[in-house]
Amino acid sequence: MELSFALFFLGIVAFSDSARGPPRISDKVIHRQSVRLGRTIKLLCPVEGDPPPLTMWMKDGRTIHSGWTRFRVLQQGLKIKEVESEDAGTYICKATNGFGSANVNYTLIVIARPRFTQPAKMRRRVIARPVGSSIRLKCVASGNPRPDITWLKDSRPLSPPETGENRKKKWTLNLKNLKPEDSGKYTCRVSNRVGEINATYKVEVIQRTRSKPVLTGTHPVNTTVDYGGTTSFQCKVRSDVKPVIQWLKRVEYGSEGKYNSTIDVGGQKFVVLPTGEVWSRPDGSYLNKLMIARAREEDAGMYICLGANTMGYSFRSAFLTVLPDLKLPSPPAAPTSASSLPWPVVIGIPAGAVFILGTVLLWLCQTKKKPCSSPPPGPAHRPAPRERACGPPDKDCISSINYDEYVVAGQQQQQQQQQLLGQAPGPKIYSKLYTDIHTHSHTHSHVEGKVHQHQHIHYQC
Repeated sequence: MELSFALFFLGIVAFSDSARGPPRISDKVIHRQSVRLGRTIKLLCPVEGDPPPLTMWMKDGRTIHSGWTRFRVLQQGLKIKEVESEDAGTYICKATNGFGSANVNYTLIVIARPRFTQPAKMRRRVIARPVGSSIRLKCVASGNPRPDITWLKDSRPLSPPETGENRKKKWTLNLKNLKPEDSGKYTCRVSNRVGEINATYKVEVIQRTRSKPVLTGTHPVNTTVDYGGTTSFQCKVRSDVKPVIQWLKRVEYGSEGKYNSTIDVGGQKFVVLPTGEVWSRPDGSYLNKLMIARAREEDAGMYICLGANTMGYSFRSAFLTVLPDLKLPSPPAAPTSASSLPWPVVIGIPAGAVFILGTVLLWLCQTKKKPCSSPPPGPAHRPAPRERACGPPDKDCISSINYDEYVVAGQQQQQQQQQLLGQAPGPKIYSKLYTDIHTHSHTHSHVEGKVHQHQHIHYQC
């Protein structure tokens, strides 16, 4: 009895040990999965083990985490919502426990119907071109599986020689050396197993008429550039044959000597500028560009784009304005100190003021004096007006006559008195005139370099 119980216990232990182990795939897996663009798909991870394994998902070697908003890791697998084209790739479910790990691999294919990837270049559906020009019709598209394209003219499929089929350029139809019979409707048909799209162009081939070149568009246009900056002028010319495009700059008056040669256009002198490459455009026009680097003041002026062929020429002008150089230093301000004044002005102004002041003082002094008294007229003699004189010398008697006249007048008066009195001539009497003029001047100098000169005149009568 004890022996049988021991054998039973050992069998249970052996069975339990055999059940524990690494994770294992428990169901059939379809490794290649397909989903349409914008749909939802669920990738299963059918693994089991004892102990139960932990699972994690990776896409193209990157671990999928909660930051992947459209991805959600579930207990049964991985759920992807609103599938995008970028979701295509390799997915791995890795299950791990203490005994090992197991992987479940998927390849996800996102199926998308064709779509045009450059719709902006397909807006012009009606195109007119002259005879002999070229044209390119584009229908660039994408899709999964990779779509195929078929070109038709007026609902008739074009043959490979007509389309010039090339694997790299199959999305573009090139029509060269156009003829009138090339006019018609051209259709591109793009399709895969999911869907189909198409687009139609209407092409009109116009008979050429020989004429001179015509400048199309608005270029060249007036331009402003910073000093030292870079700018450019453009010129677009339509011509039946490839034209000659030349840039000219007007020679300003007085600067003709700077240039070796000039040409006359419309009665004005111009200098010919170096011209770059002329590009031919699919619409039958030709384009050229004039670059101006490190602009300076002498670059400002009028520029002309001249297009010419055997039938004549056309031109259009534009002006370039170069802004001043802000790095140039501003001119120094003129000094305003008194030391900049000339010395004649410094000396003459005070001297003139002193002269005027002295004249005013002298006039005031004369007007304040008493009027001179005349002697009573004698009975037998009336002195002439010129001989009117003052009486005895008096300090307050100063008339407009000078000193000599005053003395002579006194002598004449004395002689008249002697004649009237019958007296003998006495001693000569000289009148006294007291005049005291004091003049002094002083000069003040200041720290600022200013000089003030004062002159004072004192009169005493």
